[in-house]
Amino acid sequence: MQYLADLFSLIVGPCYALTQNWWLAILLFTVIIKIVLMPMALWVQKNSIVMVQLMPDLNHIKVRYFGDAEAIGERQTALYEEKHYHPMLSLIPLAIQIIILFGLVDVIHGITDGGAPGTEFLGSVPVENGGLSWVMPVLAGLSAVIMGYAQNHLNPLQKEQTRLEKNTTNGLSIALSFFLGMFVAAGMAFYWICSNLLSILVQVACNIIIKPAKYIDYESLHASNEELETLNSLGNRKTKWYRRDPLAKREKADFKRFFSIVDKHIVFYSEGSGFYKYFRGAIQWLLANSDIRIHYVTNDPNDQIFAIAEKQPRIFPYYIGEKKAITLMMKIDADVVVTTLGDLDNFYIKRSYVRKDIEYVYMFHHMTSMDMTSTEGEYDNYDTLLCTGPHQIIEMRQIEKVKGAKPKNLVECGYDLLDEEIKDYEARDDLRRKNERPLILIAPSWQEDNIMDSCIDDMLASALGRGYQIIVRPHPEYIKRYGARWDAFKTRYADVPKDELVYEGDFSGNDSILRADIIVTDWSSIFCEFCFTTFKPAIFMDTTPKVRNPNYKRFGIDSTDVSLRNRLGKSIAPSEAGIFGDVVADLLANRDLWHDRIRDLREEFVFNLGEGGKVAGEYLLSSILAKQAEAEENKR
Repeated sequence: MQYLADLFSLIVGPCYALTQNWWLAILLFTVIIKIVLMPMALWVQKNSIVMVQLMPDLNHIKVRYFGDAEAIGERQTALYEEKHYHPMLSLIPLAIQIIILFGLVDVIHGITDGGAPGTEFLGSVPVENGGLSWVMPVLAGLSAVIMGYAQNHLNPLQKEQTRLEKNTTNGLSIALSFFLGMFVAAGMAFYWICSNLLSILVQVACNIIIKPAKYIDYESLHASNEELETLNSLGNRKTKWYRRDPLAKREKADFKRFFSIVDKHIVFYSEGSGFYKYFRGAIQWLLANSDIRIHYVTNDPNDQIFAIAEKQPRIFPYYIGEKKAITLMMKIDADVVVTTLGDLDNFYIKRSYVRKDIEYVYMFHHMTSMDMTSTEGEYDNYDTLLCTGPHQIIEMRQIEKVKGAKPKNLVECGYDLLDEEIKDYEARDDLRRKNERPLILIAPSWQEDNIMDSCIDDMLASALGRGYQIIVRPHPEYIKRYGARWDAFKTRYADVPKDELVYEGDFSGNDSILRADIIVTDWSSIFCEFCFTTFKPAIFMDTTPKVRNPNYKRFGIDSTDVSLRNRLGKSIAPSEAGIFGDVVADLLANRDLWHDRIRDLREEFVFNLGEGGKVAGEYLLSSILAKQAEAEENKR
């Protein structure tokens, strides 16, 4: 380091001669060093920009392989190699700064050891000399705070870091500056302070010379950041930071148990307890007609499947939270996976990358169309669709034709949920018995401007006090997303007697649907279940349609979400919600006129009426047996 010290002395000496002040000499020396190292700063700028350019790809990797640190690490390394990015090279400027510090130490000692006038404080070390010298580590730490704040807004890489990453970087810089100032001479601390503050000017100069916006696609970056942030927020539980999540141990045990079982033939994936009703018919048929073990993964720790499994030893239930489920599904090994989840592989739940030949089967949780209320690629990555009626097969073939997609396996299945509701309705006198008060069920969807957010108050104002009992049953997604709005609604009507207004947030059963005299919705498909079971009419509030695919018109499909509205009831514009009570009265007075019309429509609209669960079960079993036969053939 002596050679370096001698070199620095050749710079500091003329600086002092020019300024006649050692503090100003150190400041001038720092400026010169920053100018000399400007090419290095520009190199760091380019390196930072490259890293930011890679962030969208890195975010997509983190989303694609969420929870699998090993897979993320492997693909991150591969991406760095592909783009010739070397993360460790970013440490070179720090190494150079440390080398400069070591060289400058001897320079400062050379100045102060000679006892030249005005150098007494220059050589003071806080931990040795105390007193006023303690101002230097404080100023050093403060300079790091200022630098960190500026770099958070100016540095192209640091600007895009997470809050945790920024806090970590700045925290380390502040701590380093403070502790350095404690153990080195005041002159050295002053150099560090000047270096920190001048780094801001250097960054400004770098941004002018190499403009980040010229090379970085910020739109793509921010979109990928939002996707990752949304994923990270999934399943967040309101547990105090200092308390262990009470469900974590259970989830970990179930995750381990799931992968401890080999040769899983079929796995059902459910987002919550309310989804079992869609799988029920197929599961019951499989249990009754085969020796298949049912593996059932749910995001809900209170899912009804756990109680069912206590009575049925061939059902293996697992509680896996939303985040952990992403990892589980990526690593799953089974013959067949059945879900009601849309956007497989496009959203957070991915097809397995462990086993490529899994058959992914989509079980519909509605009987309506697949164009307007489904996303563009909602069904793209499924192998098989268990279709509820002829319209869905016609629609999917049309979608495949327009998109030029490979034809899927479309099964003429039916809709077991409707079958079960019809059985319940016909077998239970209490459901068909005339209600003491006409029962009006309001069951909206959760899209923008739904009934709950647009016209519910006007509707209730026109209907309450007319002898009806009104049940408000919002979509489960509405409560999940807008819990505060739901709570506010209940608070507004807290004083209304329960024989007039009831709130329903339990979606595991359908008694309220089957008991109702009229169902009221906007764009929820629940009207199909109601009308086709009871032969009673519906009221449709013509709120803003639930359009999840803005390009749906290109498919040229006559959406049943629209066409059925005129065949199963009456529509009301939200602006005319004040007549809601009168429309209810009219439908109640003429309900018998709708019976035959709805019955005939049901016959043409639904496959295999009464046997949807049986058909689904038969198909799933045949698929499993085919997979097993193929596996045996491959062993030979």
